[in-house]
Amino acid sequence: MDNFKSGFVAIIGRPNVGKSTLMNRLIGQKIAITSSKAQTTRNRIQTVYTDDEAQIIFLDTPGINKAKNKLGEYMMNVAHGTLNEVDVIMWIVEPTTFIGAGERHIIEVLGKVNTPIILVINKTDTVEEQMIFDAINSYKDVCEFEAIVPVSALRGKNTDELIKSIKKLLPYGPQFYDEDTVTDQPERQIASELIREQALRQLDKEIPHGIAVVIDRMKERPDGSLCDIDATIICERDSHKGIIIGKQGKMLKNIGTKARISIENLLGMKVNLKLWVKVKKDWRDSDTLIKNYGYRDEN
Repeated sequence: MDNFKSGFVAIIGRPNVGKSTLMNRLIGQKIAITSSKAQTTRNRIQTVYTDDEAQIIFLDTPGINKAKNKLGEYMMNVAHGTLNEVDVIMWIVEPTTFIGAGERHIIEVLGKVNTPIILVINKTDTVEEQMIFDAINSYKDVCEFEAIVPVSALRGKNTDELIKSIKKLLPYGPQFYDEDTVTDQPERQIASELIREQALRQLDKEIPHGIAVVIDRMKERPDGSLCDIDATIICERDSHKGIIIGKQGKMLKNIGTKARISIENLLGMKVNLKLWVKVKKDWRDSDTLIKNYGYRDEN
């Protein structure tokens, strides 16, 4: 084990560039929730990749952008605090030559850290090859990069090359986790996130930012045949509650059915999922409620 490497890698990028999809792809299992809406990832999710040469602990941080409320501030503290604690930063961008305000904000943040940076150009399956070269050209001088790696997280293209580039930058050292560990997230946390993922996917654009999911009860039956889960979707307005429940409860049922399938895949057993909806006005601006709903600043 003398030549074994291990270390921490922060995954950063604007919302929707494919951070969670890439992390799920690299570790070969779905842990982080994915949707096309901003603020999908709110906590720092830790996942673990292990092979014969190295153990890489990925930290999927919230998308870095400017904070609009207390929840936004919490998310930025998590993202910024992570960058100085890790061995490598993996910055994910889309294959374009346009460097917008969101990317410029990240460049500014990266200018203040001493951690080695790998630029990952994702979604290469969506553009012509020339566009990938043009994107590399546009980005290559904005920061000091140790490597620039084009990938497709969705198709798994060139992800082996990315793992190799990360390994080169990791320090030598023993494993932090057992070989079979894929995440440090408790099952309750992942279950609540899987419910939130389905709510994000099924609902209109405006509501999802204002929802949280709390697991009220999660208990496996003594014979191991079934897990009973009671969960509450928290929203900010009465009008949102009506939309989440839907006509004759149809929307809530839809969210519950899809979330139950994801949770069954996670737990490897049948799940009896019951969902409720509660209104807590402006919870995203309340320190107490943010903490109650699982967003605790650990930095």
